[in-house]
Amino acid sequence: MMKTFPRTRRVGEQIRRDLAELIRDELRDPRLALISMTTVEVSRDLAYARIYVTSMGDPAERAEQVAELNRAAPLLRRELGRRMRIRIVPKLEFRYDEVVERGARLSALIDAAVAADADRHPDEDAAVRESGPEAQT
Repeated sequence: MMKTFPRTRRVGEQIRRDLAELIRDELRDPRLALISMTTVEVSRDLAYARIYVTSMGDPAERAEQVAELNRAAPLLRRELGRRMRIRIVPKLEFRYDEVVERGARLSALIDAAVAADADRHPDEDAAVRESGPEAQT
């Protein structure tokens, strides 16, 4: 994990804003319309930027979207260089961000475990409801 410094964070945010416009306006690829960038990590020397993206769709579609973004990376980098006022424009690397998906999967597992536990112990749940909130501490 790259440590963030104020300048790299500012550059990362600028890259994220500009890339959103560039992907929409320059690439005009309908497959990339539903992609959202979650995080941009910029190396301290500004040589590299890792852009994490999420999208709806099956894993094969997501892999193709990320591959397409990586194919377009040199064009996007060149366009970023024209927009941004920095000497070094980072080399772009797109990756799929599994954090959102992993969070949803964990949430579903927790919900399933709570439901299974409630099914296993229905009498305890009823006893708590009957005793009222003052008995719960």
